[in-house]
Formats: sequence, structure tokens, C-alpha cells
Amino acid sequence: MKKTLLLISMAPFINAQAEDWQHKVSAEVLKQLNSNQDVEIILRLQSPATTSNINSNNRIEKIQNKVAQLKQTAKETQKPIIEYLTANNIPYRSYWISNDLLITAKSGEITALLARKEIKKAFSNAPIQLNLPAPNKQTIQTPTAIEWNVSMVNAPQVWSNYGVTGENIIIAGQDTGYQWNHPALLDRYRGWDGQSADHNYNWHDSIDSPQVSCGNAPCDDHGHGSHTMGTMIGDDGATNQIGVAPGAQWIGCRNMDVGNGTPTSYAECFQWFLEPTDLNGQNPDSNYAPHIINNSWGCPGFEGCTDPLVLRDTVNNVVAAGILVVSSAGNSGSACNTITTPAAIYDKSLTVGSTTSSDLISGFSSRGGVVVDGVELIKPNLSAPGSSVRSANNNSGYTTFSGTSMASPNVAAVAALVMSANPSLAGKPELVKKVLERTSVPKTSTQTCNGVPGSTIPNNTFGWGRIDALQAVDFASDLIYFDDFQQ
Repeated sequence: MKKTLLLISMAPFINAQAEDWQHKVSAEVLKQLNSNQDVEIILRLQSPATTSNINSNNRIEKIQNKVAQLKQTAKETQKPIIEYLTANNIPYRSYWISNDLLITAKSGEITALLARKEIKKAFSNAPIQLNLPAPNKQTIQTPTAIEWNVSMVNAPQVWSNYGVTGENIIIAGQDTGYQWNHPALLDRYRGWDGQSADHNYNWHDSIDSPQVSCGNAPCDDHGHGSHTMGTMIGDDGATNQIGVAPGAQWIGCRNMDVGNGTPTSYAECFQWFLEPTDLNGQNPDSNYAPHIINNSWGCPGFEGCTDPLVLRDTVNNVVAAGILVVSSAGNSGSACNTITTPAAIYDKSLTVGSTTSSDLISGFSSRGGVVVDGVELIKPNLSAPGSSVRSANNNSGYTTFSGTSMASPNVAAVAALVMSANPSLAGKPELVKKVLERTSVPKTSTQTCNGVPGSTIPNNTFGWGRIDALQAVDFASDLIYFDDFQQ
């Protein structure tokens, strides 16, 4: 059943080994705390360095080891805070994936909490309005079998040359939701056996009080999510071959309420993917975890993610567990330094820019470089088709959208082809990331960003280049000695 977040009112905080707390918050959070209103805030607790070894050649065992490690850390470090909250009948919500506690309280009560030594940092959890394409219910029945973007990344050659379409790979998406029974999505939904549906372990809704209720089955309150999933696995068995990896299966999580998300709605989906549950949120089981998570969304600072680090620990932990995180670069181009939002800005994310049908960079595609916590990164990592991509909508039809949201699903699906062709790559996201980067079609530009000339590879316009499924699978199929390649 859905969880309910209640407002809390804390009594004056007793002796808590107080310390200066203002360095723990951003200017935006400080502004919220000065408002004399109830503030919803994320408290991140101190996490000691871990020494346990989670590595395993078994993908699921590696995830289970990481989940156990994260849960143990959260249990131990959150204990003193939770004991206080429980003793005073104060509700809270715990997130073990990032060692966070989500609360809502008066500013004075929150500052008392922030003074505790157990609290490392605080983040805003204000709703975030994602700039999605306008919903389009129109069905575009362009008479085509294989969409241009699918052909551009050379997926059909992988299907024919290797007989590989993504078999035995699970792709997850967190987005506006998904029309699970769409003709191009139904047969590849893991919860569908050909006759009946079982949404347990295959669908999660992180929105507590949605404007559009999904009930106990996947739904899409916009169409954006269905479009991205169609690009990854879509095929209606007739004239709509819209997916790059039509042999892969999919699962999903809704992280936005008609375009409105929060840092914790995104984190909740990531946490659920590490350890999917039944529809009641019970009986978690990492055996159902995906290989890849597509993230066609951004979390801008001026709309809620006031601290760029708010989701970094979450993304890092997902990748450490052996799951590839693919993220759209954003649509704020064409100037430099316009990749600015989580999760695209993180080193562990495979960040994707957009290209056109002419194999040029899309004008809207955000550019790098990126500086996070003092570290400069070249972003995006890769580019892929994202301008005027035709895919599924949420009305059993098809429509065309443009954006880096349309580009990243191409890359997630190529990763599925690579893992399907060489199953030993499953659970090794950093290695798969390198394979995709080094086998892309090199692309250059005249744009210099952050001192990196567009004539070099990689650059801050295209990254390493435009994704190429055939070259990636060719390389991955012959890849035996991993250690040298990872250097």
C-alpha cells in the first residue's frame, strides 16, 4: 500500500552534541528555513567508510551484497535519530540507498536536527517541474517498419549478423509511467506472460498522491515515458519496429506526477530497482533487479535540486551494485556548460547528447563541460539520435518527440544488445560504458567548451561520438581480457 508522508512537529531538541549547521545546507535551503513555514527536507546522515567486499562474478549476488551493505549502514547510522523520532511519535521515511531521512517540520525544529553531528547535509525536496514535450495523443501512422534512429545506430545489422535483439536483458525506466499494454510494449513487459499480467516486481509508483492514479497497474500520465520505452524495446510485430533492442524485457517506475518530481521520488525508483518489491512494497527481492536503468529526466537546481550532489550517492551506489545508469544530457544547448542537472552531471552516469537524422548535433542538446565537487568532466559521454524520433505514446498509438530524452533510450538499448551478445558483461557497468564510448562513431565540431577543442575526441559536444550498436557488439563479442580494457 502507498506510504503517506505526514507533517511533523518536533519538540525542542534535547542535548544533541550541537555543532554549526549552516555549512550543511545550500543557499536555497537556507532561504526555505528562513520562511517560518513547514519545510520538507532530506537529511543525509554520516556514512562511515565501508570495508566489506561486495564484488562477485554473479550479477545478482553483487547487487544483494551492495543492498545488504547499504541497509546495514543505514540501520546503524540512522538509529539514534530514528529512536528520537519514534519516542516522540514523529513519522519519518528512511531511504537506505543514500542514507537519507525525509521529514517535514518547522524551520526551528529542522535547525535543531541539523546541529546534530549525525547529520552530514540537508537537501530540499521541493517538487521539480520537468520541461517535457507537450502531450500528443495523435497517432502518427507513418508507413515504416524500422525507424530511422534504429537504423542510424546500426541495430538491424546486430539483429541479422548476430541473431541478438537483447534477449535475457532487463531494461528499467523511471519516467512519467508507461502504457504497459501498448501494442508495441506489451509483449516485452516482464509482467506479461502472453495471457495475463502480474505487476508484482515489475512496476512501482513513487508518487504518493498523484493527479492521475495508476491503481495497481502501470500507467503513463503524460506519454513521455511510453515514448522512451518504445525506443528501447518497442515492436508491435507489424509495421512499427520502433525499438533498438526488441528482444529485451522491461520494467518501470513512475517518478513524476504529470511532470513534477522530487529528489526522493527519483531516489525511491532507484532504490526499488535495486530490490524490487510486490505491489504492497513488501517482500523485496534483488533477483528481479534490472541490468540497465534509463533516466530521461533532469533535476534542475532552480526547480528543486538546489544542491547538485543530492543524487550523486544514489547513482554511485546503483552503479557500484552493477547496474548501468544512462541519463539524458538535457535540452539547454547550444551553449557550453549547459549540462547542469542530476543525474547527467555525475561521473558514474552514462550521459547522452542528441543527434539529428543528418548525424549532426541537435541544436537543443546540452553541452559540457561539467564541474562537480571540484572535478572537471567531459560530458556528454556519447550522443545518439534524439531529434524527431517516432515512438509509442500513451494512447496505443505513436507520436514524434525531440530531446535528449529520446537519445538516451537508444544508448540504453544498445547496452542491452552488448550484454546480450556477451553475457559476461552483465553486472559490469563501467566496462560496458567504456565499450560503448570507444566503439562510437567519432564526431567533432568547431565548438570549444571549457578549453576542450571540438576537434578532439572526446569533446564537450558529442562526447566520444555517436553510438554504434554494430561496432559495440563486434568489439564486445571478442572481448575476453577485461582487466586491461578497464584501465
